[in-house]
Amino acid sequence: MASVAQFFFEGALIKGSVVALDEPTAKHIVQVLRKQKGDTIKLSNGKGYIAFSTITATAKKQCTVTIDEVAYRDEPANKLHIAVAFTKNSSRNEWLLEKATELGASSIIPLSAKRTEKEHIRYERWNSILVSAMLQSQGYYLPELGKAVNVKELLGKYAAVSQKLVAHCMEGKERIALHTAMKAGKETLFLIGPEGDFTDEEIELCEANGCTGISLGTQRLRTETAAMAACAYFNMINNAE
Repeated sequence: MASVAQFFFEGALIKGSVVALDEPTAKHIVQVLRKQKGDTIKLSNGKGYIAFSTITATAKKQCTVTIDEVAYRDEPANKLHIAVAFTKNSSRNEWLLEKATELGASSIIPLSAKRTEKEHIRYERWNSILVSAMLQSQGYYLPELGKAVNVKELLGKYAAVSQKLVAHCMEGKERIALHTAMKAGKETLFLIGPEGDFTDEEIELCEANGCTGISLGTQRLRTETAAMAACAYFNMINNAE
């Protein structure tokens, strides 16, 4: 049986309620997918709820549905908060956002390290990328896109996280292989530095705040590649079926 198309709806999803979808969503359902009255779609609010709904009325730019059933999935007990020093390359940044969402990251935080390239963060566009990736991967939760913070602010905000890991390439500093250091069953904060790496002072600050230095292998990885390695391994050890 063909899968049911899934769409984003920010409002409350309540069984029996009738909701009018926003114009862009309605146009896609009616004009692109050619859905008609009586067809079934799914709505997700990015907060754990999925609503199976029946289309009850359509027009060129309008679509109204009735919610038939609502399912809820508990938020993952083991969350991954990935803090990334984004580059100036917009396409690479957007690819990272998409893939981190597909791999189940709970939070994505732009990190303003000393050597971070000054990328303009387009929150509205970036959030739309997260929504699209969540829908494509049939996810229940939309990652939180945090405000840009420096290393000190980040460590303060996530001080209570039990597993804090920082990937860097600094010689003379102890680093542990990712597969050895990252343990399943723990909420995790993972720091990915800029392409020029963290400074000595930033690594010392991380170490003083309980971060373990991580090695991602002998090859030097781009920022988004390092982030994907962390996301993929976290997903694998925590969500294997």
